[in-house]
Amino acid sequence: MKHKLIFAVAVMLVYNVLQAQNMSLRNCIETAITNNFDVQQRQLQAESDKANWNQSKLNRFPDLNANLGHDFNKGRNIDPFTNQPVTQAFNSAGYGVSSSVTLFNGLAIHNNIKQNQYTFEAARYDLQQEKDNLTINVILAYLNVLSNTDQLAQLNNQAQLSLAQVQRLQVLDDEGAIKPSDLSDLKGQYANDQVAIINAQNALVTGKINLCRLMNVMYNKTLTVETLSAEDFASNIPVNVDSLFTAALKQLPMIKAADYRILSAQKGVKVAKGQLYPILSFGGSASTRYSSVATINNNKINYGDQLNNNLYYTYGFNLRVPIFNALQQRNRVKQASIQLKTRELSAHNTKNELNQAINQAYENKDAAWDRYKTLLEQVTAFDQSFKAADARFQEGVGTPIDYLTAKNNLDRSNINLIIARYDFVLRSKILDYYQGAQLW
Repeated sequence: MKHKLIFAVAVMLVYNVLQAQNMSLRNCIETAITNNFDVQQRQLQAESDKANWNQSKLNRFPDLNANLGHDFNKGRNIDPFTNQPVTQAFNSAGYGVSSSVTLFNGLAIHNNIKQNQYTFEAARYDLQQEKDNLTINVILAYLNVLSNTDQLAQLNNQAQLSLAQVQRLQVLDDEGAIKPSDLSDLKGQYANDQVAIINAQNALVTGKINLCRLMNVMYNKTLTVETLSAEDFASNIPVNVDSLFTAALKQLPMIKAADYRILSAQKGVKVAKGQLYPILSFGGSASTRYSSVATINNNKINYGDQLNNNLYYTYGFNLRVPIFNALQQRNRVKQASIQLKTRELSAHNTKNELNQAINQAYENKDAAWDRYKTLLEQVTAFDQSFKAADARFQEGVGTPIDYLTAKNNLDRSNINLIIARYDFVLRSKILDYYQGAQLW
């Protein structure tokens, strides 16, 4: 009931958040982490590895087993009390309890505990890495929605400007004051603007569906997201890429998971080697029995007396020395050593790939910022050119070609600026992730 209540509350919270429509980046990320299937699978794997760790700790304790049986005998048989043949029907019972504990097995139990602990720690960091990967994907999808939203707004503004010119030239054409081709050129431009709007609307819907997919919620066409400013991310990245790599090595879950897998594999080798040593254990047992035909001097012995009289104890040490078992255990040691080398190679490769990714991400961020600043200057320049071309066109001294050229230059520049703005935000967020900064 407790788990069901928690799940119901979580569902209600997600529903209420989505009903608010205007979601923040944090809302989207938290919703995705709560609902994502891969994250849930990683969580279950971590719980399974923790259970294995707990079991390995319990393996240090003695076992305790009880056995009991009750038989109904007919025909010729052996009386378990006298060990004499009997032909009459009788009942018999036996009861026992036993326990044993391993005193020494080459420290295999101790090393197995540490191995399972490190495996669990690696699983915990795998879970966090899955959450981080999902977070980056949600940020990308979120920024894609923002970019498509801004592009659609820009295209609508461009179309409205084209429509106003078409309407103006339609009046002049009706009066015979312009060439018909001037009007058709503007109508063609307006049609281009409408096609661009249709494409942008489709891209926006696709972006929202992708964001909802990552959050694992039903698509809501009225969903909107809060805006972000590119300028807010302009100065929060370290200037030294080497320090960024050092920070990533210290805190990234993928690195910690790889390191813990090496530690787990090292203990795995020790566990395998421990099985080559003799195993010393201590154990004991107690048992008793009962027979319905047990008698003394033709007097039947009662049940309780039989249990007391037949009570038997044993205890002692047991030493098992492995001498030859087709070299299975030595091959297990080799396999464990190979697994260790595999983990070491994997960790080394992970660090190399991380270094390359950070250097590339750092260069991408610098390029994205330079591109954004350059496009800001380009938009300013094209805006001035368009204003001049528009003024000449309005006065009838400019040609439609000059006007459309200036307008198309400005339109493309504005769209490129929107794309560059959110590209820079994304690049900055990726570097934030590498240095362990808050992503939302």
